[in-house]
Amino acid sequence: MLKWGKKLLFFLFYLFLLSVLVFVISRLSPGDPLVSYYGERAEKMDAQEREWAENRLGLRDPIPVQYVRWLENALQGDFGISYKYKMDAAEVIRGRIGNTLLLGGSGFLLIFFLALWLGVFCAWYEGRWVDRAICSLGTVTSCIPEFWLSLVFILIFAVNLKWLPSSGAYSVGKAEDVGDRLWHLILPLSIVVMTHLWYYAYMIRNKLLEEVRADYVLLAKSKGLKRSKVMVKHCLRNVMPSYFSIMAIAVPHILGGTYIVETVFSYPGIGTLSYESARYKDYNLLMLLCILSGALVLLCNLAAQAINERIDPRLKAGEFLKEPGVEDEGRGV
Repeated sequence: MLKWGKKLLFFLFYLFLLSVLVFVISRLSPGDPLVSYYGERAEKMDAQEREWAENRLGLRDPIPVQYVRWLENALQGDFGISYKYKMDAAEVIRGRIGNTLLLGGSGFLLIFFLALWLGVFCAWYEGRWVDRAICSLGTVTSCIPEFWLSLVFILIFAVNLKWLPSSGAYSVGKAEDVGDRLWHLILPLSIVVMTHLWYYAYMIRNKLLEEVRADYVLLAKSKGLKRSKVMVKHCLRNVMPSYFSIMAIAVPHILGGTYIVETVFSYPGIGTLSYESARYKDYNLLMLLCILSGALVLLCNLAAQAINERIDPRLKAGEFLKEPGVEDEGRGV
């Protein structure tokens, strides 16, 4: 209980620190938040009207006062209204988060299903032409930026060939049409998978090769066990804890790529909202999006740490205490 209490305190402290940084930086950055709320009318306001508008939105108070007021409201579940959408910030996110979960969640599952299969395949054919070809192709695709590859795919499949839609999550009036949603999902999902797949497949391949070269594998082969049985029953089984740890750490990485893909494809998700909130100085929406994203990153790191502690109990806080003389002994002193 004490260990989890400490982790909860660190979690809350880092969220607090993140909220302070985002709050201060967003208000010090150039731009006019009144444009987000009032549109073109903000440019025609005189000094008195601008002062009234800023007082209405609470923007004339010192930044520390603004933050304390926001924090008090946030602790009560009130994150303010979105300047751009003129509605509660939480409601705006609630209407978009399903699209991001669909795109990012589908991409995440596909990436790790294919990464495991591809990692095993390359480890099985290590050093052969098929392994070298996949390694070369995978290295190239993983180095291409998501935004550039997205534009190339739009140009080829949407503009030139006209096979697939170039933007949106569904066609007009077809929000409930599952087939139409899947049709719009093909291009962005392909980019998310292609740009992340080999990075994790290569990690799994290398983990498997480390197991294949272990002494127990030589012993198993000397006893006459088939190579396939050794690979699946022993090597792959030993790699699975590391595989789940990689999955936990990968969530923020894949989520960041999903945000970029959403922005390029104008896909109505959290990524597009994040871009819009930063662009239009939509402070309340930006704060809530950053808090949610930061909380997800922290939770994934805690999950990865828990998995690693299960793999190696010595990593548990407070249990890995050095005994006197152990360090010197290990150095041969």
